[in-house]
Amino acid sequence: MDVFKAIKTRRSVRAFTDQQVTDKEVEKLIDAARWAPSAGNIQPWDFIIVRDSKIKQGLSKAAMIQKAIEEAPVVIVVCANPIRSAPRYGSRGINLYCIQDTAAATQNILLAAHAMGLSTCWIGAFNEEEAKSVVGIPDGVRPIAIVPVGHAAEKPQGRPRKPLTEIMHHETFGRK
Repeated sequence: MDVFKAIKTRRSVRAFTDQQVTDKEVEKLIDAARWAPSAGNIQPWDFIIVRDSKIKQGLSKAAMIQKAIEEAPVVIVVCANPIRSAPRYGSRGINLYCIQDTAAATQNILLAAHAMGLSTCWIGAFNEEEAKSVVGIPDGVRPIAIVPVGHAAEKPQGRPRKPLTEIMHHETFGRK
């Protein structure tokens, strides 16, 4: 699939069929994630693959009962490991670069899944400490995104985007 088509046609899906996602498909998604750019090529990410229904229920609870987490056959918890970024980049690595890097990896998962005929939703609204407890994330590592993955049971419509003239500036912020 053309990357521009993938970007424009990918949708956040919150309802999934019972059709399974294979281990090979999940590995392909994580492989796409690890090819994301990262500051200094540090790759400060970890990925937790969840299929267990009780763990998915716990993640759903941590995410204010978002049912898509429970319904999806597989959930990927994308984690940032600031400890990997700290030695080279200090506080900027801890507070910014590892988050940016992990966000790029998450976007790669979303686009790769779409290209593979799978559906996803980037869930960032969750209680971080509760999610950490549910999946056993150690101190110093942060869950950044919970990504349910499966086959869509719905076909959400595209949502409007702001016009380029409203968001694009030339040379300085106030110059359109």
